[in-house]
Amino acid sequence: MFYLQIKGKGGVMRGDEERQEGFIMLTSLEDRIPTDHPLRAVRRMVDEALGEMRPLLDSLYAQRGRVSIPPEYLLRAQLLQILFAIPSERRLCEHLEYNLLFRWFVGLPLSEAVWHPTTFTKNRDRLLTSEVAEQFFEHIRGEAEARKLLSREHFSCDGTLLEAAASLKSFRPKNEDGDGDGGPPGGGGRNPDVSFHGTKRTNATHASTTDPDARLCRIKGKEAKLAYRGHLLVENRHGLIVSAALTTATGTAEVEAALGLLAKEREHRRGRLTVGADRGYNTRSFVAAARTLNITPHVAEKKRYSAIDQRTTTWEGYAVSLRRRKIVEEAFGWMKTVGGLRKLRHRGEVKVRAVFTFTCACFNLVRLRNLEAELASG
Repeated sequence: MFYLQIKGKGGVMRGDEERQEGFIMLTSLEDRIPTDHPLRAVRRMVDEALGEMRPLLDSLYAQRGRVSIPPEYLLRAQLLQILFAIPSERRLCEHLEYNLLFRWFVGLPLSEAVWHPTTFTKNRDRLLTSEVAEQFFEHIRGEAEARKLLSREHFSCDGTLLEAAASLKSFRPKNEDGDGDGGPPGGGGRNPDVSFHGTKRTNATHASTTDPDARLCRIKGKEAKLAYRGHLLVENRHGLIVSAALTTATGTAEVEAALGLLAKEREHRRGRLTVGADRGYNTRSFVAAARTLNITPHVAEKKRYSAIDQRTTTWEGYAVSLRRRKIVEEAFGWMKTVGGLRKLRHRGEVKVRAVFTFTCACFNLVRLRNLEAELASG
């Protein structure tokens, strides 16, 4: 019996590097992504939502002119930027150049070049509207509704400050061009040191020249900053966001926005509902308005002048609501740390509202995928 032995260079049985690439490479991005990769479930839900949104996306483009970047590419890329906390469009485009997973999720074939960051930004702004964001959010919420994952009775609400993309130096008197007591002193370079000690500045007399929609506000024990306020209504069973709103940061915004979210949810629900909330919502106006909507307010008690009485606090469901209401903080925590909302990158209430709504939809996508995995393993 004879054995044929083939040796490499130098008689060593090892392979050698091939420096020359093949002229034709047959590969598929679909084959490169594991079948059990977490993004596959997310991509499926995103594709279903974008398919239903096609009439709206078609209406945003003219009938003539040069063919645009497909809006589905841009929206998927926007979702990637949120899901993976990518700080800028330039960095996102760099990832699309070499990251096969990102290319697959966006739908960009290997044969197509990645668009320039500025091109992406300009086209993205066309889609960064409240209407597109709200429709996408509603489609993802509908997915959760179809799977019967939403509580029909018990909810929690809360609000949080979102720091605007504007510095306090831009907060200047409304009737000045920039040389008054509210602005930086002359000289000292492009970004001189400024002291506002002893200067009275309010939203009634001052406004940001960088982002006029942002408002000056302060959290107790912390420094004042320009910000917006985001509001969430979360169902208590799985912590999914059922409704969201973004407003300017005023003193009454939390209560007003919460009542708006509850009234919207009331349209889809029958029977009595409950809503858990912290002491900030323990006001006579909020409690009375919630009860008018046939919603029982389970707000945290105040030691003095509490707007709720023992009719509510002695019910066993009250303690459960107070424990579960903290679930809304999980959503805010994810949106700020992963979703990139700790410091906003966009200016203007319209764009900030759209980004906030997209981020809420991303949180629900991740939560739905995790729930799907838990149900499959259980």
